[in-house]
Amino acid sequence: HAMTDVTGFGLGGHGLEMARGSGCDIEICWAAVPRLPGVMEAAAEGHLTGASGRNWASYGAGIDLPADLGDLDRGILTDPQTSGGLLVACAPEALGEVLATFRRHGFDHAAAVGRVLGESATPRLRIV
Repeated sequence: HAMTDVTGFGLGGHGLEMARGSGCDIEICWAAVPRLPGVMEAAAEGHLTGASGRNWASYGAGIDLPADLGDLDRGILTDPQTSGGLLVACAPEALGEVLATFRRHGFDHAAAVGRVLGESATPRLRIV
């Protein structure tokens, strides 16, 4: 059980932080991650921050990406915008209750985006 805000290090950095802190590999399904409307279009127009690239340079060695994940998606994964989104880990049997709680409080885009894979000597974040 853990929770972190997704801010200056982006989803990639904070997901890796949770993996390292728990001593477990974590998997995030990129297609399941909610995105703001227009985010891909904005990225395609060149609206990515320099910090996104610096974030990747800083911690990218700890993240496994699928071969077909493009540079725009990687830029969004490491985007440092301080949106205040949360990354929450809970037991699988509590998932329905956790999502219902978020939705009851107005967070309709709350979604299950990944899973903890188990203990690892060298914890990594895996994007699938």
